[in-house]
Amino acid sequence: MVSTLRRAGLPGPDGFAGDVTKALADAGLFRLRAVLIGSVAFSTYAGMIGVRLPSSAMQTGDADFAQDFAISAGVEDSLPPIPEVLQSVDPDFRAVPHQADRAKVVAFQNAKGYRVEFLTGNRGSEEYTGKPSPMPALGGASAENLRFLDYLIYEPVRTVLLHREGVNVLVPAPERYAVHKLIVSSRRLTDTLGRVKADKDLSQASLLFEGLVETRQSDAIAAAWEEAWDRGDAWREAITKGLARLPPKGVKALGQALGPEVVEGLLKRE
Repeated sequence: MVSTLRRAGLPGPDGFAGDVTKALADAGLFRLRAVLIGSVAFSTYAGMIGVRLPSSAMQTGDADFAQDFAISAGVEDSLPPIPEVLQSVDPDFRAVPHQADRAKVVAFQNAKGYRVEFLTGNRGSEEYTGKPSPMPALGGASAENLRFLDYLIYEPVRTVLLHREGVNVLVPAPERYAVHKLIVSSRRLTDTLGRVKADKDLSQASLLFEGLVETRQSDAIAAAWEEAWDRGDAWREAITKGLARLPPKGVKALGQALGPEVVEGLLKRE
């Protein structure tokens, strides 16, 4: 089935990213309700939504996984040690001590620079953002606290990563992924690398907004947008800044989903 879908033009991850995700899935990562995020997750949306997405928007040198802290603490189970799982794919994987607390590890990297990172949502004080939290279910790994991430991974969707015989994964709902990319893009504009990442964020957001509107899922966009907008001033500011840099096709799709007067009004703020 997977090979048939690939021949039909549906994208899958690059082979190494697929092998990493499969190893973690086989170890129980998604059974413990972790969520695949980032560009590897983005590769699943073409089949989920029913549109073609360009492979250029899926290229990445890392794999990111997220888990809610309350879930990690509450499942009363754990993965095998993460280094062992990753070294079954590539013996060169090594733990990367966290800059803020070198006793904790949120990322692992191989000799070629491929990085696997674990993240969790920060709903509390801004002072916790960017700091590691111990995660009882993650096989000895911690996770980096990030603002806005709890919104992204709420009510994830089960799907299949088109790799080998297929890998069962949890990914963010595509409308949440798109709105979240709009939000985080506005927080990356601090240097050249950040701006490159922000451009990729906005490209992915635009493609998903377009695809969801094309497949008559505007209501899903509107609901995800409203939830984010209602979370407060910091969220609204980030959304508005991201919208100002969104590609024109994405702006048009959002106008169809939310109403052109809503989008035009926000663009006038910037």
